[in-house]
Amino acid sequence: MYSQTNPDGFRISTNPAELDVAAIHRYLAEDSYWATNMPLEILERAIANSLNFGLFAPDGQQAGFARVITDRATFAWLCDVFVLPEFRGRGLSKWLMEVIWTHPELKDQRRHMLATVDAHGLYQQFGFTPLTAPDRFLEKKKLNPYGVATKN
Repeated sequence: MYSQTNPDGFRISTNPAELDVAAIHRYLAEDSYWATNMPLEILERAIANSLNFGLFAPDGQQAGFARVITDRATFAWLCDVFVLPEFRGRGLSKWLMEVIWTHPELKDQRRHMLATVDAHGLYQQFGFTPLTAPDRFLEKKKLNPYGVATKN
């Protein structure tokens, strides 16, 4: 497992046993624009099959989360990134990105991807740009995966 602590006592860990899955599910299913109404079973399966980064407050409370879908060699897709509202404004999302993209299994991969509606500025600080050749990429998207339309 991989863990780092910042000077303010916040900690990031890849140990899935430390995650407060109920808190993560509550945010994703109720407050995110991309996973509205996500069933708990889907999240549990996603966590089981991903490299997870739990962000924890000094008291151990879940403060944020990010999930990376990866083969741990050549490709990674960043998703489900959030910092809970009460912990925002402290530079934690930027620190979370630094920890993720310097992780030993991710830092030297040939391609990292993500999708965002509103956090372009954050991700551009870490080298993300619009697709160089969007004509090469295709998607198959289920528009209403959890019973209600999501924004994206």
